[in-house]
Amino acid sequence: MPAREPDPRDVLVLPPPAPDAVVRYGPHDDHVADVRLPVDGPVGPLVVVIHGGFWRAEYDRSHTGHLAAALVAEGYPVAQIEYRRTGPGSPGGWPATFDDVLAGVDALPGLVAATARSLGRPSLPDGPPLLVGHSAGGHLALWYAAHAPAVPAGVLALAPVADLVEAHRLDLDEGAVSALLGGGPADRAAAYAAADPLPRRSLRLRTVIIHGTKDVQVPIDLSRRFVAAAGALDNEIALWELPEVGHFELIDPRSMAWRQVTEALRSLHS
Repeated sequence: MPAREPDPRDVLVLPPPAPDAVVRYGPHDDHVADVRLPVDGPVGPLVVVIHGGFWRAEYDRSHTGHLAAALVAEGYPVAQIEYRRTGPGSPGGWPATFDDVLAGVDALPGLVAATARSLGRPSLPDGPPLLVGHSAGGHLALWYAAHAPAVPAGVLALAPVADLVEAHRLDLDEGAVSALLGGGPADRAAAYAAADPLPRRSLRLRTVIIHGTKDVQVPIDLSRRFVAAAGALDNEIALWELPEVGHFELIDPRSMAWRQVTEALRSLHS
């Protein structure tokens, strides 16, 4: 009998390998990133991983540790950024979550380069990082590309929450978008506009979105709508639809979908 695929939800709870270092990009407890580095070179461009979890505090960067370790095995230096998130007693949401992504992504190339020197690891190539984001982290990666003054080398968005108005209408994760932005689009129109990941101009930035057709956490229609709108602006964007693939397989290196993830990442800097 053929081997059965592991339960992709396992990736949320399986302890990942320890990072090589934890760096700090700001004063809050969540202003940190796990750094993992190849032992020898040559190395690829820095990959900044932005984790998902519907922007909620109950999910942190640890569940992307297996993804990060697998990318290091492919030759990439990787930094998994943490950020302030929503929930009781948590200070995230608009604009704090977005401020953190801006500050962290901008600071990490220098912080990771210094970490590589201190550990005697291969030097990082010059240039901006590649962004890899999953789910809510995919939204934040696309948002950074559309709004940040700096331009990343490319974006790989895995099952992103790419349409906040539609995600609110669908009530994804029971009010996740309302918790992020402080309400619905009717009463928080300015926040929704500012948090919209859709670029308002042609970025000419290599972007790949991967989305499984069986995703029930974030329906693939959100990515289809985003790509249709962004394509009208002549962006260099592609949507890879994976049949029979759900939400969590895209961050699980054990899954059959993982090959497409690494192929898409290589396509961003080839």
